[in-house]
Amino acid sequence: MEHGFDRVSVRDVAEKADVSTTTLFAHFPGKEALVFDRDEEAEAGLIAAVRERPEGQDVVEALRAHALRSWVPTASDPRLRQFTALVDGTPALREYAERMWMRHADALGVAIADELGREPDDLACSALARYVLQFPTLAKGRPDPRAVVETLFDLLVHGWRSQQDAARAASRPQH
Repeated sequence: MEHGFDRVSVRDVAEKADVSTTTLFAHFPGKEALVFDRDEEAEAGLIAAVRERPEGQDVVEALRAHALRSWVPTASDPRLRQFTALVDGTPALREYAERMWMRHADALGVAIADELGREPDDLACSALARYVLQFPTLAKGRPDPRAVVETLFDLLVHGWRSQQDAARAASRPQH
């Protein structure tokens, strides 16, 4: 963070870690991967949200609870502002983070399908996983990440038509 991603070489990182670049690449697939360390933990959390949800809670509400419990506090944490600025200000990191995050869609889609007794490649389950994984990106930079997550899950649960109906009702003059 001190020097910026583009001004630090893999060799610099390897020297600081007192390992060879070959050893470094044995543990990390590329320079961008050096910046992110919670990829497996994030996927495990998503899968657990679906598979370990309370009795009677549907999958969408379990994912909402997970988002509110894990994504919202992260997005609101002032300690992560510098890290977020580094990622957002570095095109290679921003693209890597997006690809890394969205690769969880397959595992999440399979977990949802399994919980619902559907085929692993069920289109609706895959679409739900991809849609939900876009929420953190849509919340980024907005003043109230919690409100964004709630709005997006409400849209998912109630659909676009009811969003339009609510907007029309709110804009009508009260008598």
